[in-house]
Amino acid sequence: MNSNLYKNFALWLVIALLMVLIFNIFSTGETVRKNISYTEFIDNVTNNDVKTVVIKQNHITGEFVSSGTQFETYAPEDSDLVSILREHKVDIFAKPPDTTPFYMQILMSWLPIIILVAIWIFFMRQMQGGGGKAFSFGKSRAKMLNQDNVKVTFKDVAGIEEAKEELTEIVDFLKDPTKFQKLGGKIPKGVLLVGPPGTGKTLLAKAVAGEAGVPFFSISGSDFVEMFVGVGAARIRDLFEQGKKNAPCIIFMDEIDAVGRHRGAGLGGGHDEREQTLNALLVEMDGFDSNEGVILIAATNRPDVLDPALLRPGRFDRQVVVPRPDLNGRLQILKVHAEKVQMGGDVDLEVIAKGTPGFAGAELANLINESALLAARENKDKVTMADIEAAKDKVMMGAERRSMAIPENEKRVTAFHEAGHAIVAIMTEGADPVHKVTIIPRGMALGLTMQLPDDDRYMHTKEYLIGQIKVLLGGRIAEEIKFGSMSTGAGNDIERLTSLARKMVMSWGMSKKLGTLSFGKREEAIFLGKEISSQKDYSEKTAELIDEEVSAIVLQCYNEARSALETNIDLLNKMAEFLLEKETIDTKEIYELVKLYAKTEPKSLPKESRKEKKEEERAVESSGAEESGDAAENTVRKNPDGEKE
Repeated sequence: MNSNLYKNFALWLVIALLMVLIFNIFSTGETVRKNISYTEFIDNVTNNDVKTVVIKQNHITGEFVSSGTQFETYAPEDSDLVSILREHKVDIFAKPPDTTPFYMQILMSWLPIIILVAIWIFFMRQMQGGGGKAFSFGKSRAKMLNQDNVKVTFKDVAGIEEAKEELTEIVDFLKDPTKFQKLGGKIPKGVLLVGPPGTGKTLLAKAVAGEAGVPFFSISGSDFVEMFVGVGAARIRDLFEQGKKNAPCIIFMDEIDAVGRHRGAGLGGGHDEREQTLNALLVEMDGFDSNEGVILIAATNRPDVLDPALLRPGRFDRQVVVPRPDLNGRLQILKVHAEKVQMGGDVDLEVIAKGTPGFAGAELANLINESALLAARENKDKVTMADIEAAKDKVMMGAERRSMAIPENEKRVTAFHEAGHAIVAIMTEGADPVHKVTIIPRGMALGLTMQLPDDDRYMHTKEYLIGQIKVLLGGRIAEEIKFGSMSTGAGNDIERLTSLARKMVMSWGMSKKLGTLSFGKREEAIFLGKEISSQKDYSEKTAELIDEEVSAIVLQCYNEARSALETNIDLLNKMAEFLLEKETIDTKEIYELVKLYAKTEPKSLPKESRKEKKEEERAVESSGAEESGDAAENTVRKNPDGEKE
């Protein structure tokens, strides 16, 4: 405390000296005058030694002829003064009396200094973020919350039950520590929430704040990063100091990867500002001074870049994974958000959950919000299933660009391109079923073929990846078959299938020639947080084999996809024409076309179509069995020997 007082005193002393210096600089600009008596002034006039005078009421200033110096004097009421001056040929100047108040004169003389000081204080406040007291750079910016500030509870968090259980235990410990301490258990010092963006990590922390009933400090990792050296470490120490004063409490640090990245990766070495901040965090979490009752909950979507010393037990005792929700989790999340929106009677949340695989909680919330906005735009009282479907298409495929004027020939090429994707997907074993095909421009694409898996996927087989490459090739092949030419529309498809085939060979060991080996070690820049290079840890001969295998995979997929399209050329033509007519076709219309015009058996159907197909097959089998039974009965009747054949 005393050291801070001395520092502040020294700082203000420097400021005062600076102001005095500036005042002296301004003051030195004034002319130095010699103060003389009135008698001496008259004698000099009589001796013709006065060149000019300036008369301002009783105050007289002027200049001597002989020395050229300035003088000033005070004149009494003298009616002969002007006559004397004119007699001796003195240049006379007169000025009116001052009307400016005294305090305004002082203000005008000090105005430059006041402005300079104000600008300096404003600049210093801006550099520390505009909050808190001036010069308090080392103070933590954590916001302290209580139950009145946070309305979110565990009831508002759905789809991540395991993560909720982990944090519920911590809340229970804070409310009733004796339950755990009588068995010798210790409260965890830190919990790291790990998961993709939008899965609910911050929401989960808010729910802990709403449930805990203890002081809750919230801060972002970026709040510790400043332009001044040592500020981050000082703020860490101040944050935990506040925590100890309010223990037991919870500190939530969002995006901890801003300060917790690997040490030794910066250009500054051991004195890098980020490393100093991280070192302070490590010491506060588990150093000689234990912070009993202070629990740190942190969130990140990049656990791979965090320093190992930060992740060890004793600092972050638990790593709670917050994954993307499964089907049941998506349904629960949709129910939570649907409660806040006026839903129509035709809305089936289970169907929406099935049609949104891979969606995170934030994306599902955005889907419901977009559907409400679409319904409001059409002046509806409630959100219907059609609004949610339109919102889903907008979120997954991008907003429609109907105003975009596309030439008729390009529109035709797009229709055959998208029909090619769809037909290859339908005729490929294990491919995701086609959900919708459109030639209305959405986002950056001129057309889209949307596939939706029946179930959530957590891994991919080689057969599935081969199918993906075939589907990506379908658009280019359809253009070649129909128009005998190629377009740039397949550029993104080719880029994706090439990357997929190369990963199959180099990363996933799916090549017979090269075996189960991985090639090309990937290197990442710790502070950039992304891959910037790939180390070539294989020979030139192996590189040639890799290229051959990648080309072989793509060529095999190309031939099989082309064969499927050439066999079903009628289906290709009809689907493209149907697209040109309607612009968008859905699952039902797609598979009606397949039934009518497909020459080969479809291998990828949605669940509903598979059920219908099985029912049709059973009906055919049962009718065939009845016919065969009737024939057998007739045969028995016609047997002259009366024996069954």
